[in-house]
Amino acid sequence: MSAVIAPFPGVSRHNQVGFDKNELAQILNLYGRMVAAGNWRDYAIDLGRDAAVFSMFRRATERPEYRIEKRPALRNRQGMWALVGEGGAVLKRGHDLGPVLAPVERKLMKLVDA
Repeated sequence: MSAVIAPFPGVSRHNQVGFDKNELAQILNLYGRMVAAGNWRDYAIDLGRDAAVFSMFRRATERPEYRIEKRPALRNRQGMWALVGEGGAVLKRGHDLGPVLAPVERKLMKLVDA
């Protein structure tokens, strides 16, 4: 028995970029740890024709602190993954999601006295 995936209304499944299960799990894992640390409180997902974007917010009324963008058209050039900062600057770009998320992962690390 195979799963049936229904596209969002008004968007053909073939014209919509999305996150697969592993990508979304990796992003939500980071999001959950940042929420637990008190850094983020909300998120948004935008699935469009050219890109899928996961935005993370400190508060729901602000601009996103970070956006993770997946643009398959850039796969063979600089990489389809990009980490975009609050001001709109691309902080990291790459072919794999893990290294692109590394700058945000570093924010979770804290020095501890031994």
